Formats: sequence, C-alpha cells, structure tokens
Amino acid sequence: MQPNVADLEEFYRNPLGRAVRAMIMRRLSALWPDLAGLDVLGLGYGIPYFNQADLPRRLALAMPARQGVEQWPASGGVKSLLVDDETLPFAEASFDRVLIIHGLEESRAPAQLLLDVHRILSPQGKVVIVVPNRTGLWAHHDASPFGHGRAFSRGQMRRLMRECGLQTSAWAKALYAPPTRLVASLPAMRAWEQAGEWLWPAFGGVIMVEASKQVLIRPPSVRPMLIPALGTIKP
Repeated sequence: MQPNVADLEEFYRNPLGRAVRAMIMRRLSALWPDLAGLDVLGLGYGIPYFNQADLPRRLALAMPARQGVEQWPASGGVKSLLVDDETLPFAEASFDRVLIIHGLEESRAPAQLLLDVHRILSPQGKVVIVVPNRTGLWAHHDASPFGHGRAFSRGQMRRLMRECGLQTSAWAKALYAPPTRLVASLPAMRAWEQAGEWLWPAFGGVIMVEASKQVLIRPPSVRPMLIPALGTIKP
C-alpha cells in the first residue's frame, strides 16, 4: 500500500526520518552543490530535501494524485501541486534538475514516468532518482516509506534508464544503518554510513543514480542526385 502524504510528513518529522534526510542529503549535496539560477522539479515527496531559505530560481514540488499533496510552504507562494505521474503537466525542456524520491517505486508505469521526465529535462539537465535497494534492509521494513512499492537492483535501474534515453553519470548508496529508531541519532547514522561504505557497500538501503538526457541526433536526410543517362557516343 502506497504511503499517503500524511504518512510521509510524519516519518520525516520524527528522529529516524530526520536522520534519513541527512544521509540522503549528504549524497545529493555532493552531486548538486548549488542550485542557484536553476529550474528544479521535485517529483514524489521532495519537501524534506529543499530548504526554503536557499531555493533555486524556480521550484515545483509535484506529488502523485494517489499519494496526495501537502501545501508547501505554509505561507507565501505555494510551490507544491498534485499531478498525474504518467502525464506530467510541464512543457518540454522545462527543468534543469529533477529529483525523484518516493516516486518511481510507487509508479504504476515507471518507464512512462521516466520518458516524461526525459521530455521535460533541458538538453543539459540532470535527474537524480532515489529508490529502495533490493538487497538492503529498508526495502523489507514497511515502517518506513522505503518499504513500500517495488525495490530495484542497480542492473534493473541501469536497463530502465537506458530504455528511457537517460545516460547514467553517477551512482551511490545510502542508509546502511538498520531501519530502527535505536540508531536514529545523526552521529550513529554517520558511523553506520562510514562503516557500510567500506565493509558492505552492496547493502545500502537506497540506490541513488544521477543521469543526463540523451538527445538523439538524426543525420540530415540526403536527397538523391539524378544523373542523366549518357547518350550514345558516335565514332
């Protein structure tokens, strides 16, 4: 059963959710250190991953209709909206960056979703997708949002991205700690992350992949050249 927006908001409000956010943001900030001057889309439930005090030029937080939408921010111009995740209501090449979190694993048509993301990415745009890792503990623990929907392996993600015209440029894993409140403090989570990266790198709770838009360039059509037949040469 897909978590609704109230479940997601509650998870990220508690200590375990705040620690999860910090560990994912650690990776995301390394990939995208500065969003100033960019047009950015958060797809799924991206509210915890954007700071109202340091926003990009334009930000839209699109939430699937089956999940529900949370108004954000609470005051001022609203940046969150409800969408059909199979037909995104944005023009072609609208965004420089797209973050998908709590989105792809719950989609009824993940390939269609990524094809639509390909359409709305600018030619130099990048997407980061966060999905539950099949071999990690978090995909098997339904007390967190990562325990719902389908989980992916790296190979499955690579094939899916290739099919949708997205060229992978970076891979990472996060959430090596077990999904329990006993390790919900930031120091404990950081210690698990450092140990997991060295000792059991395949077992991170989530896979993070960055990809760019592949633009297929068709060769210009060549018009056939008509050569008149040679006449008979008389001696």
